[in-house]
Amino acid sequence: MKHRLSRLVALIFGLSLSALLCERVALAQSSPLQQKVAQVRQLLAANRQQLARYTWQMQETISVRGEVKQLTVYQVQLGADGKPVKNELSQSSSGGTQRRFGIRHRIEENYKDYAEQIGSLAQSYAQLNPSRVAQLYAQGQVALRSAGSPGYAQIAISGYAKPGDSVVLTIATNPKALVSYYVSSYLSVPSDAVTMSVHFSKLADGTRYASSVTVNGESKSLTITDHSYDFELKG
Repeated sequence: MKHRLSRLVALIFGLSLSALLCERVALAQSSPLQQKVAQVRQLLAANRQQLARYTWQMQETISVRGEVKQLTVYQVQLGADGKPVKNELSQSSSGGTQRRFGIRHRIEENYKDYAEQIGSLAQSYAQLNPSRVAQLYAQGQVALRSAGSPGYAQIAISGYAKPGDSVVLTIATNPKALVSYYVSSYLSVPSDAVTMSVHFSKLADGTRYASSVTVNGESKSLTITDHSYDFELKG
């Protein structure tokens, strides 16, 4: 489970939204939506170059009903492909390392299986397919809307991977910046809800980074949370 979750976090942290925001999305030249999409694409490309100058730490916490089951700390930096390269620094688990049997052990294994399922689902949203987005735009399922606060806008995509799901990008307009990324989806049925949220912050030099990534499996109250901190310029 640990390695699957690590790959998930790497995908989310390095959100390949540039693919979503490329010219293959068939929008009219004067479309306000196209203008917002182009702005985000440019911001991400420039920001990726800035972030590549840094190394930082990331703490990943897996909890069930608020009880921490596993906590791992990584040293992180971007690789040549723009995705995070992570080296584990430490790990602790509430269950220890002893082998266990019986009902309690089976319950914990079930939670591990569930974590794998929500991790796999979240991966399907971490890198959005531009062809799929173009198809949804043609069907009227991609929209530019108000974020509810002055100076912010949202790009909303519905039905991306499953009927009734949603992907929402929130953008600050002045200065221009990607603020958050939110997914609402589900496993086999809508009642088995899974959400994913990514919130961005900025360093002193203006470089933006995913300060927190949270994946919630609501039916079993399982949460995977990642916090990034201690950013340092490479020597």
